[in-house]
Amino acid sequence: MKTVKRRTLSDDAPRTEQQMRGQAGEDAALAFLQQQGLTLVTRNFRCKAGEIDLIMALSTTLVFVEVRQRASSRFGGAAASIGAAKQRRLILAAQFYLQRYRAPPACRFDVVTIDGGAINWITDAISA
Repeated sequence: MKTVKRRTLSDDAPRTEQQMRGQAGEDAALAFLQQQGLTLVTRNFRCKAGEIDLIMALSTTLVFVEVRQRASSRFGGAAASIGAAKQRRLILAAQFYLQRYRAPPACRFDVVTIDGGAINWITDAISA
């Protein structure tokens, strides 16, 4: 049987400029949230339903975080880029993640936007 190696973020594979900017945005969002008292649970959780950029903990609450970055706030900015389809994928991915818990903790969906370098944290941004 042939084994197929899947590429991960830790691989030394070449990355595009856009991927590197996205990674830098997630790094900035993570540092910001940690300064606010949140603790990283996992990063870039992927499943068949989609991907969650950051999963954080704040006390007993699990926080699913979508990070969006835009060079400027023209065309509605980073927050406006999270449409209904993306929200559905985030909710499905979170439901998939929560299956590992016998009794799932309280959770919420936050969004961190980075518009032209300015970080904005929107708590309870998506209703499930």
